[in-house]
Amino acid sequence: MDGVLALAPTVGIQSACDSLGVVRASFYRQRPVLGPCTRPVEPEPPATPRPTPPRALSDFERARVLDVLHEERFQDCAPAAVQATLLDEGQFLCSTRTMYRILQQAGESRDRREQRIHPPYQKPELLATAPNQLWSWDITKLRGPVKWTYFYLYVALDVFSRYVTGWMVAPRESGELAKRFLEETVRKHDIPSGQLNIHSDRGRPMISKPVAFMLADLGVTKTHSRPYVSDDNPYSESQFRTLKYRPDFPDRFGCLEDARAFGQEFFRWYNEEHRHSGIALLTPAMVQSGQTEAVLAQRQAVLAAAYQAHPERFVRRPPIPLPVPSAVWINKPATSKDEPETH
Repeated sequence: MDGVLALAPTVGIQSACDSLGVVRASFYRQRPVLGPCTRPVEPEPPATPRPTPPRALSDFERARVLDVLHEERFQDCAPAAVQATLLDEGQFLCSTRTMYRILQQAGESRDRREQRIHPPYQKPELLATAPNQLWSWDITKLRGPVKWTYFYLYVALDVFSRYVTGWMVAPRESGELAKRFLEETVRKHDIPSGQLNIHSDRGRPMISKPVAFMLADLGVTKTHSRPYVSDDNPYSESQFRTLKYRPDFPDRFGCLEDARAFGQEFFRWYNEEHRHSGIALLTPAMVQSGQTEAVLAQRQAVLAAAYQAHPERFVRRPPIPLPVPSAVWINKPATSKDEPETH
């Protein structure tokens, strides 16, 4: 193998192996041990500086072009637009390509416009410990009688009790309709000023000026989800899912009155009969009206009687009813360790 290593730089590995009768596979297999086989490296000749073409701009002319591109009127213009403007003014400095080359050498070849920088949106962290402290509202589409026709369902929901505090079906969505809907809903529940916070996403009706001014007049705080973050408004999204997954939810509604008739029946069922898993399988109306303790006491009495009758059927401990969360968060802070129990 040493002979191949000595001969290979001159005649090549294949010729060296053939001359010495060495199998090339064996040589390559042992080559990492024997060391690399390389030809002597010749020093590279020094680089010759590129001559300046006779038609190239002088340093003074290049600086002049850069100064023109830096003018305030050209700060958000492309080089082609700059050249066209200069030609209209009877002036020619250089070609458009040369302008790009000068900008690139100056490190200014990126987008030259003043671009909008979106501000960082704060994650909403909202807490409710009783009804009528935090509401969530949203709008969803209901398909109409023919393709591309829709009705719009406005729904306000109490986050703590999951009680639908108000709903409306309208032929369109707008800030004025949202204002009327929320104003009537808030006034109907007679909520004191400064107590209620209404949360929503950033749809056009939600961020409209009529809604903002009306809520300010009523002493209601408003908050919004971050853009494109559906998890910031989970309770309204969950309620819409319950609505559209009902067995009797139609594929299409024949007319506006048809949609409103369905809403009358559905929201009565949702508030008064639906056993919600997030509130210990109570109905939203029970929690909203303050019947929680009485209902849970009744459940506890029934479970205690069942335990007294057949204690052998309860292996680990006497049965107790599911507890109702004492606080409900939208985006509970990760560092909050001393807060009450949440859902």
